[in-house]
Amino acid sequence: MRGDLRAHEESLRLAAPELVGRLRELLGAKLVAYLGSVQETRAVRQWAAAEDPRTPSTDVLNRLRMAYRIATLLREKDPPGVVQAWFQGLNPRLDDVAPARLLREGGLEQVGPGVLAAARAFAAAG
Repeated sequence: MRGDLRAHEESLRLAAPELVGRLRELLGAKLVAYLGSVQETRAVRQWAAAEDPRTPSTDVLNRLRMAYRIATLLREKDPPGVVQAWFQGLNPRLDDVAPARLLREGGLEQVGPGVLAAARAFAAAG
């Protein structure tokens, strides 16, 4: 649980460009674009550029903070490829829905705790 708390605090302290940049390193630009509900990875690159005034909306930024928290938690035990696969794969703990889809399409207050619990269970089992 200690790593989870650290990941949570870090996700809140990071400025938006740094958060997006780190998340892009962990998950790849395409998955970050998907989570951010944008069509092109160019938007992700712009969000990560500190000098670029474009930033994600508050809703998207909160979703990305949750994704970063989860990715960081999973990354403690698994390589980035496994973390990416976890986000994209059908998850039996989430009624066989991919965590990335839930985070993108669901209300964060409704789906966030369940996705986080599934990530904790996966990290604990690994």
